[in-house]
Amino acid sequence: MTIRAITFDFWGTLFRDANGQERHRLRLNALIEATGVPETDADKALRDTMSYFLQQHIATQHTLTPHDAVDLVCSALDVSITQKQAKSLASAFADAILPHPPVPITDALEAVQQTAERVPIAIISDTGFSPGANLRVLMEREGFTPYFTATTFSDEMGVAKPQLPMFEETARQLGVAAHELLHIGDLEPTDIVGAHQAGGRASLFIAVNNHYAETTRADYTLSDWRSFIELLPELI
Repeated sequence: MTIRAITFDFWGTLFRDANGQERHRLRLNALIEATGVPETDADKALRDTMSYFLQQHIATQHTLTPHDAVDLVCSALDVSITQKQAKSLASAFADAILPHPPVPITDALEAVQQTAERVPIAIISDTGFSPGANLRVLMEREGFTPYFTATTFSDEMGVAKPQLPMFEETARQLGVAAHELLHIGDLEPTDIVGAHQAGGRASLFIAVNNHYAETTRADYTLSDWRSFIELLPELI
């Protein structure tokens, strides 16, 4: 099977989470301002909602949005806010990542640069509190954007990995068949399963998240981006 394009996950693959507490504080302050509830109650509702987002991501591969987060926290707090307040709060949830961003993983940019010299590349990533539009801003800031032919985010697609449209639409934009993709990501249930369901190959990236390292069915396992750079000539 020939690899004619390579796709990358965003979280835990190209970018490592950082500044999470600072993002949480911005969201918490916005929630308190919108609802008027005590900080302790708001903090618990917000943390519970974030945990629920992560559980849904793995358990059902369903993308929840900042607007869903607003509905969930308000339900948990048993408060009602106006549509204008809800829209403002959803924006605050979404935009907290911009002043307090994640950081690129060591050698990720070099890996992307060298891959783009050989084949077209794309992002295939699920989203949550932070929408795809804002993840593109972070990619631009860190110099990733010029190398990518396509960026596919679940909040814009209306489906999430491992569902086939995430891979098939990306392949179409890259001008290849889905079975000609190699997808690299850190989550077995979404990244690895999704790539294989599309008929392509999959690589598990374990530099940040090694939870699936011992049980993965990935075609390749990458301990870091340096090992991928060394493997790249054999892949293509």
